Amino acid sequence: MKKICITTLEYPPDIGGVGESVNRIAKMLTNSGYEVHVAVFRSKQRLVSSGTSRRASCKTEIQDGIYVHRIKSGVRDNYQDIAEFFSDVYFQLKLLHQTHQFDLFHGFFLIETGYVTTLIAKENDIPVINSVRGADLHKHIFNPKNHAQLTWVLENSDWTTFVSRDLQKRARVLAPGITSKSSAFWNSIVPIDFSNLPKPDLIDDLSGLIIGTTGRFRDKKGIEYLLDACTKLSAKIDITLLLIGDFVAKEGLYWQQELQQCKLGNKLRITGIKSREETLAYLPYLDIFAIPSLTDGCPNALLEAMLAGCAIVGTNVDAIGEIIEDNVNGLLVDPGNSAELAAALSYLADQPELRSQFGAAAKQKVHQQLAPAVELENWLNIYQKVLNISNSHVPVKLHAISK
Repeated sequence: MKKICITTLEYPPDIGGVGESVNRIAKMLTNSGYEVHVAVFRSKQRLVSSGTSRRASCKTEIQDGIYVHRIKSGVRDNYQDIAEFFSDVYFQLKLLHQTHQFDLFHGFFLIETGYVTTLIAKENDIPVINSVRGADLHKHIFNPKNHAQLTWVLENSDWTTFVSRDLQKRARVLAPGITSKSSAFWNSIVPIDFSNLPKPDLIDDLSGLIIGTTGRFRDKKGIEYLLDACTKLSAKIDITLLLIGDFVAKEGLYWQQELQQCKLGNKLRITGIKSREETLAYLPYLDIFAIPSLTDGCPNALLEAMLAGCAIVGTNVDAIGEIIEDNVNGLLVDPGNSAELAAALSYLADQPELRSQFGAAAKQKVHQQLAPAVELENWLNIYQKVLNISNSHVPVKLHAISK
């Protein structure tokens, strides 16, 4: 049985799209006969209250047949710099490898996980895969300190995966050599039975056309443009904008200002952070699901809305613009364009039959093209290639994103 070590910033019960994706993939690989280990670490965990100290550690538990190793760096003084953090993480990964003798390392997210994962893999002559998720190449690349590290990880990966062609294209600019050892394919999603979810209490308090979106709202999500568009639309028809989630704390002052300037009044409702089950329960009640992201990889929120049969208005970025076909299973607008977003919402507002048509088409596509079986076949082919299980001359067969 081949042993895989996946490294990630988060893993359930942590909240986040990367963690959900890693959990899904780890379960698929386990069911396919691999022994899967997940090492979880994140640099912000090194920041603790003054006067706190601790020894570096690795706590292991088994979740659904998967070995989950939660690594914490040591805290020896009031401030631990990033080099000390990664030194501790590297040592804990080294101990894990000495104990389990992994056959392959797989890093999710180039920043934080990618470098230390690739380093330990290369030092031990073990193949390594790195998976780009979105912000690692859309945001962190603009920090000059990250450029050399990102490029090195890309160049030294045995295979790199991307969740959109846009991300793959940018990576090829940084490291042209990855062209022959990379692939782009979408996330998948496990089917959801929405009929078993409880009706959210807040639904009975909403009126008019219900436009909603879900997530942890931050800079890249484009929520300010949705606020503008809905303010414009509310002057013509009765609507409610339902934000299922909340704004990230570090951007609190910015969003406080945006909300103060917003003229939606009681037509804007914010639920606060909800469990995944609670969030999903809202989706069938939405008339339109809006996803106005400026950049966004392949967001689980989009796939969940498609499963719920929502009429979707999204921006033409990353996998959103690849999965949503304009005027077929939703509407696409340019990112950062409040006027286009308002026009698209207005166009769907008085056309319930078209909304139903788009929702049905979206639901069909997600069941057919974004099913777990499709994603699993992609991963198994990549793993077999990298592990040299199959004939080295046999090309990797992938359900790549169609052009």
